Amino acid sequence: MIEFTTVAIIFCTFLMAGTVKGVIGLGLPTVSLAILAVTFDLTTAMALLIAPSLVTNIWQAAIGGHAKILLKRLWPFLLFATVTIWIGALGLKRVDLALLSALLGLLLIAYALVGLTGFRISIDRHRESWVAPIVGALNGILTGLTGSFVVPGVMYLQAIGLPRDQLVQAMGMLFTVSTLALGLALGGNGLLSWQLALTSLAALVPAIIGMMIGQRLRMILSEQQFRRVFFVALLALGIYIVVQSGALATG
Repeated sequence: MIEFTTVAIIFCTFLMAGTVKGVIGLGLPTVSLAILAVTFDLTTAMALLIAPSLVTNIWQAAIGGHAKILLKRLWPFLLFATVTIWIGALGLKRVDLALLSALLGLLLIAYALVGLTGFRISIDRHRESWVAPIVGALNGILTGLTGSFVVPGVMYLQAIGLPRDQLVQAMGMLFTVSTLALGLALGGNGLLSWQLALTSLAALVPAIIGMMIGQRLRMILSEQQFRRVFFVALLALGIYIVVQSGALATG
């Protein structure tokens, strides 16, 4: 039987993460993973985000009307980002979880700093053919190790110059295939129990409620200001996870 405190933490986490996604169109896996990794162990946090991340990002990946164009352009990146997750997930049983949590914290810090500074790189179209598999493979391995889908995958999608509507749909595609592969990798390594799977399914409820709240807030809030708050909070969480992981590793 799950304790009330645990239920409350999971509910509030996905309510908040869903709200963030409702306002700015992304952030549910990142926010939920960051908060849950502070509260639980890393593998539990990764397992809990599977259902909410998958369902909310399938919708994001499906709408927009650019699926055919994006798949034709991005399939090498998406393929390598998916198949290499299993390689990264092998480390979950071989590497100290405190070190992997610290790696997650560093990835969150990097993502937050890129978001706050507006740092961008540019990748020419003719270089995509060889850059895409490399970045995809790196993103997949890091996803398998930490559960984070964003570094360097989101930066790559921004670097190739996709228009905003295509970028949002492409991120939905990346998060969808990554979530599916992560769920399979966790299950294959015995890290996704039936209890965790059912809890993850139940977390869909607060995630969807949060998205509905966020969509309403989007009408009255400045998306740019909300994004800044989002990245500042992510930066703080990343720093905290690194510090906490360092204390656990030395303690």
